[in-house]
Amino acid sequence: MRVIPLVMLAGALLAAQAALAIGPVPVSLRNVPIPPVPGLLDGAAPIVVDKNAAIALGKALFWDQAVGSDGQACASCHFHAGADGRVKNQLNPGGNSVHASGRTFDTLPSGGGGPNHTLSLDDFPLHQFSNPADNTSRVVFSSDDVVGSAGSFSGQYQSVSQFGSANDRCARSADPLFKVGSVGTRQTTARNAPSVINAVFNHRSFWDGRANNIFNGSSPWGERDPDAGVWVKMNAKTVAKQRLHLVNASLASQAVAPPTNSAEMSCDGRHWQDIGRKVLSRQVLRDQLVHPQDSVLGAMSLAANRKPGLNTTYRNLVTRAFASRYWSYSGTGPFGAPVGGGLPYNQIEANFAMFFGLAIQLYESTLISDLAPFDLSPIDANMKPTWSNVAAATPAETQALVASLKNGVELFVNNHCNLCHAGPAFSLAAVAANAALLTPTPGASFGPPDTPIAFGPNAFGPFGAAAKGGINRYGNIVTRDTNIQQLPKFMDLGYANNGAVDVEDDPGVGGTDDFGNPLSYSAQYVEYLLGNATGLLDPGVNSIRACDFISPLAYNVAVNLPNVFLPSDGLQADGSREGVLRNQNCTNAVTAYIPTPAAALANLSASKMAVATHGAFKVPTLRNVELTGPYMHNGGMATLRQVIEFYSRHGNFSSDSLHFHLAGFSTLTTTEQNVTDLTNFLLSLTDERVRYQRAPFDHPQLIVAHGHLGGDLQVQAGHVLGANLGQDELLAIPAVGANGSSALIAPFSDPRP
Repeated sequence: MRVIPLVMLAGALLAAQAALAIGPVPVSLRNVPIPPVPGLLDGAAPIVVDKNAAIALGKALFWDQAVGSDGQACASCHFHAGADGRVKNQLNPGGNSVHASGRTFDTLPSGGGGPNHTLSLDDFPLHQFSNPADNTSRVVFSSDDVVGSAGSFSGQYQSVSQFGSANDRCARSADPLFKVGSVGTRQTTARNAPSVINAVFNHRSFWDGRANNIFNGSSPWGERDPDAGVWVKMNAKTVAKQRLHLVNASLASQAVAPPTNSAEMSCDGRHWQDIGRKVLSRQVLRDQLVHPQDSVLGAMSLAANRKPGLNTTYRNLVTRAFASRYWSYSGTGPFGAPVGGGLPYNQIEANFAMFFGLAIQLYESTLISDLAPFDLSPIDANMKPTWSNVAAATPAETQALVASLKNGVELFVNNHCNLCHAGPAFSLAAVAANAALLTPTPGASFGPPDTPIAFGPNAFGPFGAAAKGGINRYGNIVTRDTNIQQLPKFMDLGYANNGAVDVEDDPGVGGTDDFGNPLSYSAQYVEYLLGNATGLLDPGVNSIRACDFISPLAYNVAVNLPNVFLPSDGLQADGSREGVLRNQNCTNAVTAYIPTPAAALANLSASKMAVATHGAFKVPTLRNVELTGPYMHNGGMATLRQVIEFYSRHGNFSSDSLHFHLAGFSTLTTTEQNVTDLTNFLLSLTDERVRYQRAPFDHPQLIVAHGHLGGDLQVQAGHVLGANLGQDELLAIPAVGANGSSALIAPFSDPRP
């Protein structure tokens, strides 16, 4: 357990701090409210006027292969429990690395590798020790390759067809890197695809958080993008481009990135107006079957006539779902025109990014898996599940399973898994959702029906246990916690460096946006402390509460403590710059202070202002984790056992940004029973509706490119899009209705595709 110097003013505060040691307990997702998006569905002039139509639009667009330039849908990388279960042509050489090795593929332990390789369990983990429980033992294999997701052939965009082929016209050729011999393969992403299920609770999206919490209507960058905005009809003759500012809309910010990304879904140079032109007049899901009992789309399905698609167009769904001021202007001119020539864009095409992003967000907001065995178990007085809702084949087996699950919860908490995987989403990244549950709200509760949990500071455990993870009602987006050397550093809440890869392999949230600005909130908070207002890019950075940091930043008492600001350095009350003090409900009021700008500048290179964001990534949810492998942002582990062994050995790589909690895993693998018990607890987070694709997890038909004909030594050329491109090997995902499928979704380690 780390030692954090703390000055307490009363014995009661000491007792409370001791009680925090265990941290937040795991809690149910039942009845947890989705973070609100003011102005989307409510207010005097909502953007969406028909929520059901918007959800239908979002589901159709998510699954429609026509959205991509060459058959890629959003769902192509998220069809398997919201993640990607493909095993062929999934490797990336590590394109985010600063090392030259990130531009070359490695030979994996199975003897193969590179484009069109078929992964096997022999290839994992991607970093191997002679003793899996000891990271000081000999490294027997290491690769900076990444198990990502196969996407597009790319090519230079030329034009789209409104009614003809779903494939865009592009100048395509074999990519210099993604090819076998001279035959081009589909490119792959440089990070693993996380699940979209329960993603609505994330404050930011993507592994590095680049999908902003604020949706600006046209790009992933929120307030950072100076050119962002949407076109609004002012009267019959006038439109104006206006800024859009929708909070808690990172799913919309995320949704608008892949369809124009040349590795994921698009030819290079295609814009959102082009996608709008392509799909708006098109029959919805024209080439894909939709089950007549689809929970959202079934009433419009043509499957009863043995035809694919729905009995409507995307234009009809857009005009039903969205306020007319965003699509009803009949003129052209201010919206631009295709680069290659053609008719100018119109308003509905120019705003298609907004329609797409918000519809996807509303659809994905329905994908909440809150009926796992863990969610339905009653809890005892200590807020631990009783597991009275589970049953095995015999009473004796049930008793053994309950004992295993109870020990699994204890292992999860005692080994500090709970300090990152906190709250009902099992992630600190669910900032707004966690804060809402910790806010006292009379009459409000969540959790298992038999033993509901009241909103308030004890919602995640007694004595305000949530504070141990840096979370409370105020929703700090930055905390100050300790690294592996027990030195306090600023960290983006919900992002951690766990040592899965070398920090130089991928900067994570320590990277920059398209404008050269830091992605991290921590870097911006440093600018705030320096008094540099121009360095604040995102809302919330100037309202962070210092007294809620896990490791205090300052003490307004005359003591001799290292790595904190003291009165002798120069302090000011937190919030005094804004005229509203941030000292309410602090555990220790003497920590509600920050350095003056002069003090911050004097210590800019010292430990007091240190940041640990390099190589830090979003803490993923653990829900349905049994089904969402491979694991980590690099997809470097194939099984839950490999993940448990990884944490038991305290990670793979050390650095000064490695989180201290990696040192806390001590009893995970001391016995085989512990491994079994923790695994059983993780399995209890699987919602059977996800496994069997029951509503809301049902879906249209999808044909997924699953590598190419041939192997990693030879690929059969002759794709319809280019003679020098590999022919796709296809994986057919059947349409599933609300009642689900008898073909269950299997773990990544299962030999089935």
